[in-house]
Amino acid sequence: MTRIAAAVLSQSGGNSAPYAASKPIEVRALDLADPRPGEVLVRIDAAGVCHSDLSVINGDRSRPMPMALGHEAAATVLALGDPEEPGLAVGDRVVLVFLPSCGQCPACLSGEGYLCAAAAAANGKGELLRGGSRLSCEGAQVHHHLGVSAFATQAVVDRRSLVKIDPDIPPETAALFGCAVLTGVGAVMNTAQVRPGESVLVYGLGGVGLAALMGAIAAGAQPVYAVDPMPEKRALALELGAAAAVAPGEEAMLTGTDVVIETVGKAGVLATAYKAARRGGRIVTVGLPNPAEDLSINALSLVADGKTLMGSYMGSSIPARDIPRYIALWRAGQLPVERLLTSVSPLEEINELMDKLAQGKAVRQVVVPGW
Repeated sequence: MTRIAAAVLSQSGGNSAPYAASKPIEVRALDLADPRPGEVLVRIDAAGVCHSDLSVINGDRSRPMPMALGHEAAATVLALGDPEEPGLAVGDRVVLVFLPSCGQCPACLSGEGYLCAAAAAANGKGELLRGGSRLSCEGAQVHHHLGVSAFATQAVVDRRSLVKIDPDIPPETAALFGCAVLTGVGAVMNTAQVRPGESVLVYGLGGVGLAALMGAIAAGAQPVYAVDPMPEKRALALELGAAAAVAPGEEAMLTGTDVVIETVGKAGVLATAYKAARRGGRIVTVGLPNPAEDLSINALSLVADGKTLMGSYMGSSIPARDIPRYIALWRAGQLPVERLLTSVSPLEEINELMDKLAQGKAVRQVVVPGW
């Protein structure tokens, strides 16, 4: 048993903004049980603040409470539940991912581990893949967020929730490969399978959207466009190579593209994105809207216009395969992931960081537990 500090949410939904005042997240002392066979104890070196965390706070993604938040992180291995775990040793640097794979269900066996039913069920219950929680506070269970709970000094995760990386990558950059890059770049390269010379339009320029934009440019898309209400984010998109970046409502001149990537997580935006694709175009959505939202599109257009609408979870990625690929592109200068980084802060500022995320003032903020 290890004593750790973690950012804990006690109520999903009903939390009033600004969060800096209402303080729905509390940094608490928790007890962390030792890793079981097939699990790993890690020290969290850096953790990204993602909209999926905010969605639990505002109730868009209801989860069991209380819950230790955070799911995008870089870490260092401290202990192995199985000392003979192949390919992993104490001291190794790793990237954590928010969906492990059981390796046995039909999805995993067909190479679609990102659709693993067992992992999705465990995440929904706030448990680890092998069942139960390793977190507690004064004897009461605390749930895991997406099998990671990275807003903490240490975490126990499933062996399949991490990918080993080289030690020279800065933690605040490495962390972003676990969600923003995996989801955004994966949506372009795996789900849409963008080909050189195809045009791409990205809706939403948060961490995932800008990663998708970088992925489209790395894939040889031409031209690449972007839509976002924040001028600062549009300016960054242009710096990263977008041919045009406009505010919502101004994108009429950008419609008719081969591929449209929607990252906002709003049904209305997805409907607009669907219309923006050319006849025969592909629309990929990675945003997570409130479950109560329904999508309304013209049913005939799916046939008459030959459009393809695709959902993309975790960028249709296989982390053990794709994270090394994306890191290689980063090293080659084709995925400047560090440009996504807005700030690095101590864990104690987590409520203030959620405010900035909710207000659209940040791309990717990173916390360093233990500062």
